[in-house]
Amino acid sequence: MSYLRDARVDQVGEFIQLRRDIHRHPELAYAEHRTADLVASKLEGWGYAVHRGLGGTGVVGTLVRGQGTRHLGLRADMDALPIEETTGLAWASANPGVMHACGHDGHTTMLLAAAKAIAQDVHFEGTLHLIFQPAEEGGGGAVRMMEDGLFEQYPCDAVFAMHNMPGVPTGHLVLREGAAMASSDYVTIRVNGQGGHGAMPHRAADPLVAASSIVMALQTVVSRNVDPQQTAVVTVGAFHAGQANNVIPAQATLELSVRALEPQVRELLEQRIKALVLAQAESFGVHAEVDWKPGYCVLVNSPQETQFARRVALKLRGEAGVTLQGPALTGSEDFAFMLQRVPGSYVLIGNGDGDAAGACMVHNPGYDFNDDNIATGAAFWRLLVEEFFAQ
Repeated sequence: MSYLRDARVDQVGEFIQLRRDIHRHPELAYAEHRTADLVASKLEGWGYAVHRGLGGTGVVGTLVRGQGTRHLGLRADMDALPIEETTGLAWASANPGVMHACGHDGHTTMLLAAAKAIAQDVHFEGTLHLIFQPAEEGGGGAVRMMEDGLFEQYPCDAVFAMHNMPGVPTGHLVLREGAAMASSDYVTIRVNGQGGHGAMPHRAADPLVAASSIVMALQTVVSRNVDPQQTAVVTVGAFHAGQANNVIPAQATLELSVRALEPQVRELLEQRIKALVLAQAESFGVHAEVDWKPGYCVLVNSPQETQFARRVALKLRGEAGVTLQGPALTGSEDFAFMLQRVPGSYVLIGNGDGDAAGACMVHNPGYDFNDDNIATGAAFWRLLVEEFFAQ
C-alpha cells in the first residue's frame, strides 16, 4: 500500500464522483459524445494534446516529454450496454435501457486518474498516448480507430489495456501470456420449410422440428469435433418460430454465439456448423441458410510485454496480489485487433469476490464498478509508465 500513497493519485474522491457521473450518463457505441467531451476537456486541462473524433467518438491524449524516442499506448473503453439497470444506486443510469454494465465507466476513470498524476508528477523521456476508445461492445471501435489512422498518427512500441473482473478479489491483478480471450462469431440460421395446419403435419415441411434437431446436433460439435484439450463454445441464444399452437410456421430462425481460443479451432467450428446444419435440414426435407458474421479475433498477449506488466504488477501489489498466469477467458475483446498491430498485454483487475458488492458479473443489470479500484488501477498505470520509459 505504500506505493499507492507515493503515487499521489490525489483527490480520489474527485474521480469517484467522476466515475459515478459517467455511470449516470451512459452512452451506447459511437454515441459517446458526452463522455468523449468530458475525457477531452480533462486531458486538455492537464496539458495533453488532444485529438477528438478518431474512429467516430474516440479520443487520444498525447504527452511528450524530453527527447526520448519510445512511444507507449494505454487504452480504455467508453461505451455502455443496452441493458435496463436495476441497482437502485444513487448514481444509477438516468438513460432508460442503457447502463454501464461492463465497467467501462471505471476503465475510463482509472486512466483519467492516472493521466492527471502522470502529467503532474511523473518525469519521463518519450511519448505517451492515452487512447479512449468507443464501441467496444460489439461495435469494433478499435478497428474503426485503426482505420482512421490510430497507429500511423500515434505510433506505439507497446500498448496495454485493463478490464475489471468480478469474482476476483478487489484490486488483485491477473496477467496471462498468449491466448487470453476468445474469438467471437455471430451466426444466424434460417430454416425454411412449408407452413401448414397443425392438425395435418404431413401436408407441411416443418422447419420448427428441423431447427430443434439442429439445436441438439450443434451440441456435438464441441464434444465430438473439437480436441478435448482445446476450448470452444457454441451457444444457441435465440430460437424464433411460429405464433400459434395450431399453425406450422414456414420458417424458424436460430441465433448463435461461437467462440474459440485458437484460429484453427475457429475455422473448424465454422466448417462443422455449416455442414451439420445443411445436412440436418436436408434430412427433414427443408432448406437451411447459414449467415456467418465474423466478430472479434482471439486476443493474444505478447510474451515480452506481458512479462514487463507482471514486473510492474508485482512491484505494485506484491506476490499475494498478483496472478502471473491466469486462465484464458471465453469472453471477447476488440483490443485483440490492436494487439495484432502492436505488441502489448491485456490486464485484469479484480472487482470483488464472495459477497462483495463488486462480485456481480458484468453484463448484468445489477452490476456496478468497484470504486476501490480507481486508485489501484491508476497507480498501476502510473508505475507502468515510469517503468516503461526507464527501460
